[in-house]
Amino acid sequence: MNTQKSALFTRDFALVVIGQIISLFGNAILHFALPLYLLRETGSIPLFGAVNACSFLPMILMGPIGGTAADRVHKGRIMAGLDFLTAGLTAGYALLWGKAPLVPLVIVTLMLLYAIAGAYQPAVQASLPLLLPPDRLAQGNAVISMVSTLANLLGPALGGVVFGLWGLGPILTTGGVCFFASAVMEIFIRVPHEKRPRAAGVLATVGSDLGESWRYISRERPVFLSVTLVLSAFNLILSAVMVVGIPAIVAQVLHMSDAALGLTQAAMGLGGLLGGALAGLLGTRLRPRHGSACLLVCSLLAAGMGLSVIPGVPAPVSYWAITLLSMLAMTTAMLFTVVLLTLVQAQVPGQLLGKVIACIQAVANCASPLGQAGYGILFDRLPPWAVLLGAAFFSALVALGSGRVFRQLE
Repeated sequence: MNTQKSALFTRDFALVVIGQIISLFGNAILHFALPLYLLRETGSIPLFGAVNACSFLPMILMGPIGGTAADRVHKGRIMAGLDFLTAGLTAGYALLWGKAPLVPLVIVTLMLLYAIAGAYQPAVQASLPLLLPPDRLAQGNAVISMVSTLANLLGPALGGVVFGLWGLGPILTTGGVCFFASAVMEIFIRVPHEKRPRAAGVLATVGSDLGESWRYISRERPVFLSVTLVLSAFNLILSAVMVVGIPAIVAQVLHMSDAALGLTQAAMGLGGLLGGALAGLLGTRLRPRHGSACLLVCSLLAAGMGLSVIPGVPAPVSYWAITLLSMLAMTTAMLFTVVLLTLVQAQVPGQLLGKVIACIQAVANCASPLGQAGYGILFDRLPPWAVLLGAAFFSALVALGSGRVFRQLE
């Protein structure tokens, strides 16, 4: 019995992991190809940034709703149902492709994809404490994070090659098949579930649950609120500049191929994979106080990217420097994510876990769309090195000021 409890890859956790691999690969290949298709067709960096910002908003809004559902509905059914829905959405885009106006079609599709992803992830994260013993939770989070980054590695790498050779059609087919296969597998996941009574309507229940989680964050554990605000500032300044800046610089400034952009995105996925593996090896040796150091390292790596694209640096040198530095930034960011997520899972009561995680993520991500839209304009009007160095400077200030907050989590 003790051996069984200490095992990491139980039947149901293994199904969650395999389902995540398939589903997240489908997501990664579509999230890579659709914005790139729009950028290639229009050549507009401001439009590219605005579309990324618009598509990110539903993920923020749906995260808390998904967290509420994760605490009240069978988590395996949530995963399966949303993957079936995403398969249908992909088929719908394929039917409308070439018949509907390009920009609205891409925006609506990306918005729906991100909305589904926002509702999906709280169910996965809230299921881990129910499937794994406490001594395996950090390793389980590391595995899920590695799966996510593995998908983000393979999706852009294969997507860039396929998109460059055959266009968007095969990517839509691959994504749809991935979502359908993952949904069928997730039907068989057995996550322990205790039905909670609902005395009011659906909307009233959602509002009540979100209010409960917000009161917990702001009153019982106010340090979580401080950490959330730090994450918001960092997403506004640094995460947004990488989301918009790396594709824009590689595709439009350095004039590299679709396959080259896919390789850069894949390298970022590899960095996340390395970060997840390192987090799994370090385990409990990673402490909350290391959070500010991770954020500072990410800022310094962004400064290196800015220096790599100053005038006079050959385009191939700039490309490989950005690829390497972005990979290292993702490694560091993944270490930070695993530390913080494991801490929240260990300290938050089970009946609040899904909602609290979703609320933290929603508030932390609120600034991202604003940052992405703003950087789309800045990259169009300022030299890319100036934008990257400015973002690195201000994000370093945030990292240095966050040390006291992270020490409070000890």
